[in-house]
Amino acid sequence: MKIVTEFFACIIFLTMLTVSCQPKERNAQAYMAGKAPVTGVVNFTELASTGGVRVFGRITGLTTGKHGFHVHQYGDIFTKGCDSAGPHFNPTNALHGGPQDSPHHRHAGDLGNVVANDYGIANIDIVDHFLKLRGPDSILGRSIVVHANEDDLGRQDNEESKRTGNSGSRLACGIIAIVP
Repeated sequence: MKIVTEFFACIIFLTMLTVSCQPKERNAQAYMAGKAPVTGVVNFTELASTGGVRVFGRITGLTTGKHGFHVHQYGDIFTKGCDSAGPHFNPTNALHGGPQDSPHHRHAGDLGNVVANDYGIANIDIVDHFLKLRGPDSILGRSIVVHANEDDLGRQDNEESKRTGNSGSRLACGIIAIVP
């Protein structure tokens, strides 16, 4: 219904020659905090022209190397800190996987790893075609979490690998909120 409404709105606007009918990109942002000194800002931009969501930003205060990076189910980071964020966002009840896996073989929130350099800084710039900033499977209001350990992408033969990628404790988290 919404698509049909938007379609007819575009036809009306085109006939009036006042507005382009390209869908507007939606933007979101999360300010991450947690176990000192780990902090960061992560941005999310919906890519209307190509689909998917661009995830970019910077996390500082990490140990050198890979750290699991996931969207978690809940936007509650206050009740028990990052532990209140719940499990990985997984609307299809899939096993844990990596960002290159098909939607049937990964959680929607599985973003793999960020890599911190020798200064503890992880610069992030990825495009994920499974994340959404609209609709029932939107990540808005959920949380983004960086973990202590490398995410094994569900490739190990143990239950924790299939659930969390053996990513370990949660170092920092933030609520994903829409921004202009």
